[in-house]
Amino acid sequence: MSRNQSDLGVSGILFGIIAALIILIGANSFVIINPGQAGVLSILGKARDGALLEGIHFKPPLISAVDVYDVTVQKFEVPAQSSTRDLQELTARFAINFRLDPLKVVEIRRTQGTLENLVSKVIAPQTQESFKIAAAVRTVEESITKRAELKQDFDIALDQRLQKYGIIVLDTSVIDLTFSAEFARAVEDKQIAEQRAQRAIYIAQEAEQQAQADINRAKGKAEAQRLLAETLRAQGGTLVLQKEAIEAWKEGGAQMPKVLVTGGQSNSGVPFLFNLGNLDQAVD
Repeated sequence: MSRNQSDLGVSGILFGIIAALIILIGANSFVIINPGQAGVLSILGKARDGALLEGIHFKPPLISAVDVYDVTVQKFEVPAQSSTRDLQELTARFAINFRLDPLKVVEIRRTQGTLENLVSKVIAPQTQESFKIAAAVRTVEESITKRAELKQDFDIALDQRLQKYGIIVLDTSVIDLTFSAEFARAVEDKQIAEQRAQRAIYIAQEAEQQAQADINRAKGKAEAQRLLAETLRAQGGTLVLQKEAIEAWKEGGAQMPKVLVTGGQSNSGVPFLFNLGNLDQAVD
């Protein structure tokens, strides 16, 4: 191999190295932040002010790094426990929907570091404190029966506490709300007592209604008898007796007579009915 060829080979290697360095430096001079992300630029380990929002950004090559944070809606379930106003233990589990404020990710990077640290060191303890605030002003029974009010107070307290950390609370849900076994037994005994009391009230009301119905029926029957007596005393009352005799025949309450004898000379007299079969038997 000639000297010229050797020089060309060395030059080619050097050119390749230089080209690779240029490509490497060029690739490390820019960073792309996608939608739903925010970046924090650190140069020689020091975070620079101003978050990197979506788009392409220049960064010093080789001596800088960019930490990218997800600023879309995220969800974490956090347990909490508190004592109520009547000193009962109340346990809850909350689902918290939140997102990071893109303009405060630099502060989050400096104070908390990673999202995992943010959840464990900020969101979890602040959830616990907010639940204590909401539960402490209520009895355990009020916390259960007025669950919406408890959640409202919790939301207000949590939002105020997390806002200063660059955390925007979008929504919370109470997944579970439990109380001590002693209170559970007390609630069950109270429900049983209430059911028995309601049953006793129902029975008393039913008896009262039945008694009133009997009174009404007795009054109705007495009134009917009074009206009937007045009708019988009035002129034409015998017609009523004739009508009842005919209805008795129709309903089968009496045997069909073989002889019909009317009383007196008036056609309006009450009919007297005789069964000749019975008379024949009597003669025999």
